[in-house]
Amino acid sequence: MLVLTAELASERETHATLDSLFTYADAPGDPPEGSKHAKALAWLRRANKESPDPLRVLGRVIEGYMDEVLDPNNRWDKERIEKRLKICSALASAELQYVAGGKITGAMGTPTRTLSEFIRERDLESIEQEFQRAVQNATASPRDAVSAASNILESVCKVIIADENLPAPAKQDLQSVWNVVRKHLGMDPSRVEDKDLQQILTGLLSVVHGIGSLRTHASSAHGAGRTHYKLEPRHARLAIHSAHTLCLFVLESWRRRGDG
Repeated sequence: MLVLTAELASERETHATLDSLFTYADAPGDPPEGSKHAKALAWLRRANKESPDPLRVLGRVIEGYMDEVLDPNNRWDKERIEKRLKICSALASAELQYVAGGKITGAMGTPTRTLSEFIRERDLESIEQEFQRAVQNATASPRDAVSAASNILESVCKVIIADENLPAPAKQDLQSVWNVVRKHLGMDPSRVEDKDLQQILTGLLSVVHGIGSLRTHASSAHGAGRTHYKLEPRHARLAIHSAHTLCLFVLESWRRRGDG
Protein backbone atom coordinates (compact mmCIF):
# COMPACT_ATOMS: atom_id res chain seq x y z
CA MET A 1 0.00 0.00 0.00
CA LEU A 2 2.81 2.42 0.89
CA VAL A 3 4.70 1.69 -2.33
CA LEU A 4 1.52 2.19 -4.38
CA THR A 5 0.78 5.49 -2.64
CA ALA A 6 4.35 6.72 -3.06
CA GLU A 7 4.24 5.82 -6.75
CA LEU A 8 0.97 7.71 -7.25
CA ALA A 9 2.11 10.78 -5.30
CA SER A 10 5.41 10.97 -7.16
CA GLU A 11 3.58 10.83 -10.50
CA ARG A 12 1.09 13.54 -9.61
CA GLU A 13 3.20 15.97 -7.57
CA THR A 14 6.26 18.15 -7.92
CA HIS A 15 8.81 18.19 -5.09
CA ALA A 16 7.22 21.39 -3.78
CA THR A 17 3.63 20.13 -3.88
CA LEU A 18 4.74 16.78 -2.45
CA ASP A 19 6.20 18.59 0.57
CA SER A 20 2.97 20.59 0.94
CA LEU A 21 0.85 17.45 0.67
CA PHE A 22 2.71 15.59 3.41
CA THR A 23 2.75 18.69 5.62
CA TYR A 24 -1.05 18.92 5.18
CA ALA A 25 -1.29 15.25 6.14
CA ASP A 26 0.69 15.90 9.37
CA ALA A 27 3.44 13.51 8.34
CA PRO A 28 6.23 13.73 10.96
CA GLY A 29 9.62 15.33 10.38
CA ASP A 30 11.26 17.23 7.56
CA PRO A 31 11.08 16.14 3.92
CA PRO A 32 13.40 13.15 3.29
CA GLU A 33 16.11 13.37 0.65
CA GLY A 34 16.01 11.68 -2.73
CA SER A 35 13.72 11.42 -5.74
CA LYS A 36 10.03 12.14 -5.42
CA HIS A 37 9.23 8.42 -5.14
CA ALA A 38 11.98 7.81 -2.58
CA LYS A 39 10.91 10.89 -0.60
CA ALA A 40 7.23 9.89 -0.52
CA LEU A 41 7.98 6.28 0.42
CA ALA A 42 10.41 7.27 3.17
CA TRP A 43 7.91 9.79 4.59
CA LEU A 44 5.12 7.22 4.58
CA ARG A 45 7.32 4.65 6.32
CA ARG A 46 8.34 7.24 8.90
CA ALA A 47 4.69 8.11 9.51
CA ASN A 48 3.91 4.41 9.93
CA LYS A 49 6.51 4.19 12.69
CA GLU A 50 6.32 7.58 14.37
CA SER A 51 2.84 9.04 13.82
CA PRO A 52 0.24 8.46 16.55
CA ASP A 53 -2.34 7.92 13.79
CA PRO A 54 -0.61 6.67 10.61
CA LEU A 55 -3.93 5.86 8.91
CA ARG A 56 -4.97 9.49 9.27
CA VAL A 57 -1.74 10.54 7.51
CA LEU A 58 -2.26 8.01 4.74
CA GLY A 59 -5.90 9.03 4.29
CA ARG A 60 -5.02 12.70 3.91
CA VAL A 61 -2.21 11.93 1.47
CA ILE A 62 -4.53 10.04 -0.89
CA GLU A 63 -7.60 12.23 -0.24
CA GLY A 64 -7.21 14.37 -3.34
CA TYR A 65 -6.67 11.37 -5.60
CA MET A 66 -9.64 9.44 -4.18
CA ASP A 67 -12.18 12.27 -3.98
CA GLU A 68 -11.54 14.05 -7.28
CA VAL A 69 -14.35 13.87 -9.83
CA LEU A 70 -13.27 11.81 -12.83
CA ASP A 71 -14.83 11.04 -16.18
CA PRO A 72 -14.59 7.34 -17.15
CA ASN A 73 -14.92 8.33 -20.81
CA ASN A 74 -11.77 10.46 -20.65
CA ARG A 75 -8.57 8.56 -21.52
CA TRP A 76 -6.49 10.28 -18.84
CA ASP A 77 -9.16 9.88 -16.19
CA LYS A 78 -9.50 6.17 -16.99
CA GLU A 79 -5.88 5.66 -15.92
CA ARG A 80 -6.52 7.57 -12.70
CA ILE A 81 -9.62 5.49 -12.02
CA GLU A 82 -7.60 2.30 -12.49
CA LYS A 83 -5.03 3.48 -9.96
CA ARG A 84 -7.80 4.48 -7.55
CA LEU A 85 -9.22 0.97 -7.78
CA LYS A 86 -5.76 -0.48 -7.11
CA ILE A 87 -5.59 1.58 -3.92
CA CYS A 88 -9.04 0.32 -2.87
CA SER A 89 -7.90 -3.24 -3.55
CA ALA A 90 -4.70 -2.79 -1.53
CA LEU A 91 -6.68 -1.35 1.37
CA ALA A 92 -9.20 -4.19 1.19
CA SER A 93 -6.39 -6.76 1.38
CA ALA A 94 -5.44 -5.15 4.69
CA GLU A 95 -9.12 -5.15 5.81
CA LEU A 96 -9.29 -1.39 5.43
CA GLN A 97 -11.36 0.97 3.28
CA TYR A 98 -11.22 4.59 2.19
CA VAL A 99 -14.11 6.89 3.17
CA ALA A 100 -14.61 10.24 1.43
CA GLY A 101 -12.96 13.12 3.25
CA GLY A 102 -9.57 11.50 3.75
CA LYS A 103 -10.57 8.80 6.24
CA ILE A 104 -9.41 5.22 6.35
CA THR A 105 -11.41 2.83 8.49
CA GLY A 106 -11.68 -0.88 9.13
CA ALA A 107 -13.53 -2.88 6.50
CA MET A 108 -17.14 -3.67 7.31
CA GLY A 109 -17.13 -7.37 6.60
CA THR A 110 -20.06 -8.93 4.74
CA PRO A 111 -22.07 -5.94 3.48
CA THR A 112 -25.60 -7.36 3.74
CA ARG A 113 -25.24 -8.79 7.24
CA THR A 114 -23.33 -5.82 8.57
CA LEU A 115 -25.70 -3.30 7.03
CA SER A 116 -28.64 -5.06 8.71
CA GLU A 117 -26.88 -4.70 12.04
CA PHE A 118 -26.25 -1.01 11.40
CA ILE A 119 -29.92 -0.47 10.58
CA ARG A 120 -31.13 -2.26 13.70
CA GLU A 121 -28.73 -0.26 15.85
CA ARG A 122 -29.71 2.99 14.05
CA ASP A 123 -25.96 3.41 13.45
CA LEU A 124 -26.33 6.35 11.08
CA GLU A 125 -22.59 6.97 10.78
CA SER A 126 -21.98 3.48 9.40
CA ILE A 127 -24.97 3.73 7.07
CA GLU A 128 -23.51 7.04 5.86
CA GLN A 129 -20.29 5.20 5.07
CA GLU A 130 -22.21 2.68 2.96
CA PHE A 131 -23.63 5.56 0.93
CA GLN A 132 -20.19 7.16 0.70
CA ARG A 133 -18.84 3.95 -0.79
CA ALA A 134 -21.60 4.08 -3.39
CA VAL A 135 -20.75 7.71 -4.17
CA GLN A 136 -17.07 6.85 -4.56
CA ASN A 137 -18.00 4.10 -7.01
CA ALA A 138 -20.30 6.37 -9.04
CA THR A 139 -17.53 7.61 -11.33
CA ALA A 140 -15.73 4.34 -11.93
CA SER A 141 -18.85 2.17 -12.10
CA PRO A 142 -22.18 4.06 -12.07
CA ARG A 143 -24.14 0.85 -12.67
CA ASP A 144 -22.74 -0.75 -9.51
CA ALA A 145 -23.35 2.47 -7.57
CA VAL A 146 -27.04 2.56 -8.55
CA SER A 147 -27.38 -1.06 -7.50
CA ALA A 148 -25.78 -0.27 -4.13
CA ALA A 149 -28.10 2.68 -3.53
CA SER A 150 -31.15 0.55 -4.20
CA ASN A 151 -29.81 -2.32 -2.07
CA ILE A 152 -29.28 -0.06 0.96
CA LEU A 153 -32.83 1.28 0.81
CA GLU A 154 -34.21 -2.20 0.20
CA SER A 155 -32.27 -3.51 3.22
CA VAL A 156 -33.75 -0.80 5.44
CA CYS A 157 -37.26 -1.83 4.44
CA LYS A 158 -36.60 -5.54 4.90
CA VAL A 159 -35.14 -5.05 8.38
CA ILE A 160 -38.18 -3.01 9.44
CA ILE A 161 -40.53 -5.68 8.06
CA ALA A 162 -38.67 -8.43 9.93
CA ASP A 163 -38.30 -6.56 13.23
CA GLU A 164 -41.90 -5.32 13.26
CA ASN A 165 -43.28 -8.75 12.19
CA LEU A 166 -45.04 -7.18 9.22
CA PRO A 167 -46.51 -9.40 6.49
CA ALA A 168 -43.82 -9.86 3.87
CA PRO A 169 -44.88 -9.15 0.27
CA ALA A 170 -44.84 -11.96 -2.28
CA LYS A 171 -42.26 -10.05 -4.32
CA GLN A 172 -39.16 -8.90 -2.48
CA ASP A 173 -38.23 -6.05 -4.81
CA LEU A 174 -37.75 -2.48 -3.61
CA GLN A 175 -41.17 -1.16 -4.51
CA SER A 176 -42.98 -4.07 -2.83
CA VAL A 177 -41.12 -3.88 0.49
CA TRP A 178 -41.38 -0.07 0.42
CA ASN A 179 -45.18 -0.24 0.12
CA VAL A 180 -45.35 -2.38 3.28
CA VAL A 181 -43.05 -0.08 5.23
CA ARG A 182 -44.62 3.21 4.16
CA LYS A 183 -48.07 2.01 5.22
CA HIS A 184 -46.73 0.83 8.56
CA LEU A 185 -45.00 4.17 9.20
CA GLY A 186 -48.00 6.24 8.08
CA MET A 187 -46.41 7.62 4.93
CA ASP A 188 -49.68 7.68 2.99
CA PRO A 189 -50.20 11.06 1.29
CA SER A 190 -53.99 10.70 1.46
CA ARG A 191 -53.82 10.59 5.27
CA VAL A 192 -51.80 13.80 5.60
CA GLU A 193 -53.70 17.07 5.92
CA ASP A 194 -50.86 19.45 5.08
CA LYS A 195 -50.81 19.79 1.30
CA ASP A 196 -47.10 20.63 1.19
CA LEU A 197 -46.27 17.39 3.00
CA GLN A 198 -48.68 15.56 0.72
CA GLN A 199 -46.65 16.70 -2.26
CA ILE A 200 -43.38 15.63 -0.67
CA LEU A 201 -44.72 12.19 0.30
CA THR A 202 -46.13 11.73 -3.19
CA GLY A 203 -42.70 12.61 -4.53
CA LEU A 204 -41.14 9.93 -2.32
CA LEU A 205 -43.29 7.31 -4.03
CA SER A 206 -41.89 8.44 -7.37
CA VAL A 207 -38.34 8.41 -6.02
CA VAL A 208 -38.63 4.79 -4.85
CA HIS A 209 -40.18 3.73 -8.13
CA GLY A 210 -37.47 5.57 -10.07
CA ILE A 211 -34.57 4.08 -8.09
CA GLY A 212 -36.00 0.58 -8.34
CA SER A 213 -36.64 0.90 -12.06
CA LEU A 214 -33.20 2.38 -12.73
CA ARG A 215 -31.61 -0.52 -10.87
CA THR A 216 -33.64 -2.99 -12.94
CA HIS A 217 -33.04 -1.39 -16.31
CA ALA A 218 -29.60 0.17 -16.10
CA SER A 219 -27.65 -1.11 -13.11
CA SER A 220 -25.32 -4.08 -12.87
CA ALA A 221 -27.98 -6.09 -11.05
CA HIS A 222 -29.84 -7.05 -14.23
CA GLY A 223 -29.20 -7.42 -17.91
CA ALA A 224 -29.68 -4.22 -19.87
CA GLY A 225 -32.34 -5.74 -22.16
CA ARG A 226 -33.35 -3.98 -25.33
CA THR A 227 -33.45 -0.49 -23.79
CA HIS A 228 -30.00 1.10 -23.79
CA TYR A 229 -29.23 3.41 -20.87
CA LYS A 230 -26.22 5.65 -21.12
CA LEU A 231 -25.85 5.81 -17.35
CA GLU A 232 -23.50 8.61 -16.32
CA PRO A 233 -21.89 9.26 -12.93
CA ARG A 234 -24.22 12.22 -12.33
CA HIS A 235 -27.22 9.92 -12.78
CA ALA A 236 -25.76 7.46 -10.29
CA ARG A 237 -25.10 10.24 -7.77
CA LEU A 238 -28.68 11.46 -8.16
CA ALA A 239 -29.98 7.98 -7.32
CA ILE A 240 -27.57 7.61 -4.39
CA HIS A 241 -28.38 10.98 -2.81
CA SER A 242 -32.12 10.43 -3.31
CA ALA A 243 -31.91 7.01 -1.66
CA HIS A 244 -29.81 8.49 1.16
CA THR A 245 -32.40 11.19 1.94
CA LEU A 246 -35.26 8.71 1.85
CA CYS A 247 -33.36 6.17 3.95
CA LEU A 248 -32.72 8.64 6.77
CA PHE A 249 -36.34 9.83 6.73
CA VAL A 250 -37.56 6.23 7.02
CA LEU A 251 -35.17 5.48 9.90
CA GLU A 252 -36.19 8.66 11.75
CA SER A 253 -39.86 7.80 11.25
CA TRP A 254 -39.25 4.28 12.52
CA ARG A 255 -37.47 5.57 15.61
CA ARG A 256 -40.27 8.08 16.28
CA ARG A 257 -42.87 5.31 16.05
CA GLY A 258 -40.84 3.19 18.44
CA ASP A 259 -40.63 6.05 20.91
CA GLY A 260 -44.41 6.09 20.82
